[in-house]
Amino acid sequence: MSTVLKIILQRLALGLLTLFVVSILIFAAVNLLPGDFAQAILGQGATPEAVEAIRRDLGLDQPPITRYFQWLVGAVQGDLGNSFAQANFASFVGADSGNKASVAAQIAPRFWNTMFLAGVTALIAVPFSVLLGILAALYRNSAFDKFANMFTLSSISSPEFFLAYILILFLAVLNPVLPSLSNIYQGMGLGERLEKTLLPALTLTLVVTAHMMRMTRAAIINLLASPYIEMARLKGMSPMRVIVRHALPNALAPIINVVALNLAYLITGVVVVEVVFVYPGIGQLFVDSVKIRDIPVVQACCLIFAAAYILLNLTADIMSIVSNPRLRHPK
Repeated sequence: MSTVLKIILQRLALGLLTLFVVSILIFAAVNLLPGDFAQAILGQGATPEAVEAIRRDLGLDQPPITRYFQWLVGAVQGDLGNSFAQANFASFVGADSGNKASVAAQIAPRFWNTMFLAGVTALIAVPFSVLLGILAALYRNSAFDKFANMFTLSSISSPEFFLAYILILFLAVLNPVLPSLSNIYQGMGLGERLEKTLLPALTLTLVVTAHMMRMTRAAIINLLASPYIEMARLKGMSPMRVIVRHALPNALAPIINVVALNLAYLITGVVVVEVVFVYPGIGQLFVDSVKIRDIPVVQACCLIFAAAYILLNLTADIMSIVSNPRLRHPK
């Protein structure tokens, strides 16, 4: 077995173990949330018998360890359970809950909406951040470098909701260029979907640009004192060509790492942005489910967030190892 394949398998095994531990923490934390779904549905005037009946129907009367392993086995098989709220509504109106109450059926369209938002943000943020980092390294200590650092540090230091409201003020209220609400629906055309997604995507771009830009700048500056860079300069190459042709390829490992970590944030950190713009993604579904104590949906959303973050961290780790011979051969 090759060294790279062995390292990849070790990282994947570690990732699965981490996800298992995280699933225990998710189940424990969600079940420690104050309030009770049955009590929330029936209201303050509910009798203990009615509350107990709903808890029994939903399986909430079983021991936590039993419910955890039932949930874990179902999740491994792709069954995330049934939504308490949807199942209760279907039984209230006398309809068959069927697939409508399935957590997977609720999450699937929301998940793809979130992935679309993260993809649009990545297409804007990654080239912009790398280009900004290259220019900051090329014009190091200049007015442009200082302005770029000040701008990115200001954006990353500001809360997401603050940046979102600032963009809404300038791009949707004072200058109505983009819509302030991202009311995405199924069957919408690509152009209209992009228009309604652009404002939350710009908000997320401002949040993640600083990390990628500063890592690109630092990695390139760290290589500019290398002998082969000095030789390229002595040959008469332009500063931009020296950076793009010689410094940037050797700085890819840390840049790839920070890009992958920020892509993980784009999937897991969209909750606030989706709520501000009423974007119908998994973050908005998560907040709505927490409000009504819909435990299966909350657990599924948390598990998806954890799996995406772990997977992209593993991807960053593996790509760093593959792109750096010193990490492939530590001896």
